[in-house]
Amino acid sequence: MRMYDLIMKKRNGGKLVKPEIDYMVKGFTAGEIPDYQMAAMMMAVYFVGLDEEETLHLTMAMAHSGDMLDLSGIHGVKVDKHSTGGVGDKTSLALTPMVAACGIKVAKMSGRGLGHTGGTIDKLESFAGFTTGITQRRFMENVERVGIAIMGQTADLAPADKKLYALRDVTATVDNMSLIASSIMSKKLASGADAIVLDVKTGSGAFMKAEKDARALAEEMVKIGKNAGRRTSAVISDMDQPLGYAVGNALEVKEAIATLKGEGPEDFVELCLALGSHMVVAGGMAESLAEAEGKLKQAVADGSALDKLAEFVEAQGGDKEAVYDTGRLPKAAYIEEVLSPQEGYVEHIVCDEIGICSLMLGGGRETKESVIDLSVGMELKKKVGDYVRIGEPLAKVHGNDKGKMEAAVKRLLGSYRFSGQPVGKPSLIKAVIE
Repeated sequence: MRMYDLIMKKRNGGKLVKPEIDYMVKGFTAGEIPDYQMAAMMMAVYFVGLDEEETLHLTMAMAHSGDMLDLSGIHGVKVDKHSTGGVGDKTSLALTPMVAACGIKVAKMSGRGLGHTGGTIDKLESFAGFTTGITQRRFMENVERVGIAIMGQTADLAPADKKLYALRDVTATVDNMSLIASSIMSKKLASGADAIVLDVKTGSGAFMKAEKDARALAEEMVKIGKNAGRRTSAVISDMDQPLGYAVGNALEVKEAIATLKGEGPEDFVELCLALGSHMVVAGGMAESLAEAEGKLKQAVADGSALDKLAEFVEAQGGDKEAVYDTGRLPKAAYIEEVLSPQEGYVEHIVCDEIGICSLMLGGGRETKESVIDLSVGMELKKKVGDYVRIGEPLAKVHGNDKGKMEAAVKRLLGSYRFSGQPVGKPSLIKAVIE
């Protein structure tokens, strides 16, 4: 078998079979197939495409290129949740304790933030002492005992995907639905969960700006999951404005805790219930989404979801008292109100600009080596559909550097669009793919 022949076959519209895809992925991961040949293959795939069977074989080959986490020793159904990322997306912080309090085992691998999208691991490190740098053995023990464990992705998890993505990133071949779906799902399948619930974002703050593209990606990933024998569903949710009101690591942790106390923002609560209901049903603890939603609401009402967060934080070395006393979380030195320069209804918020504001304050990473400030960020006071008067607060900016705060305030004001006419509030859940 020669890579040259496979490139020509795909370039000419042919279909790659499993042994050919396995050979290609294994050889590239081992360094036996050079970058220039794999770059040529990715460009051929970009223009010709992959069918459903090819996409599955590519995903499985990448998943099996490194460690495959075996969770069979943990009792019950193990459920994972993945979000394509966005601004203010602190969903895992509230969702996983809610689901675990309902008796579902949540085994999750998460990443750090890069650019204007925040990472779950960074947010969790707002709890002093918290670490995701745990062994696989401890990870599995915590899932069994606590019901939740979150660890960082290891270098041995789907290494082919990491290497292939780096190549696609510099050869203009990232934007292909099959390649995006196989990249995400290879890591999810390697993580070992029995069921996967996907949160696919769409809007100005999302990777998929257009709803039709988000739907296509969701459908592609659900097909992969189904064909790989995993129960998989996807919720397409709005990211045309930040999720909830808090943007920034410790601020988002506080909002997640408020949500577990029954005091969360309406849109954030809606998303947690929507995703959580699918997880509870997939885990076999409810027969319908309505029954599952009732169980999740009860876990919040009786305090068991909040206690589960504290138990999870403590199990991974964190300060569990900060769950009950958020004053122990990181705090910025300065807080400045951002006042509205005009009157009217908020018509639109350029969502990714809000994320960039947090980045400018020090709450995100420009590069993988950047050190982030967990205390900085923003609390929005007005969102789409809200009426605002001149001089009324649009947001509060939390920072430790006056110069950075001034620049962030200016950018934040530029991200708001106003209308003299009433504006309807956008729907959060766009579609569900099962």
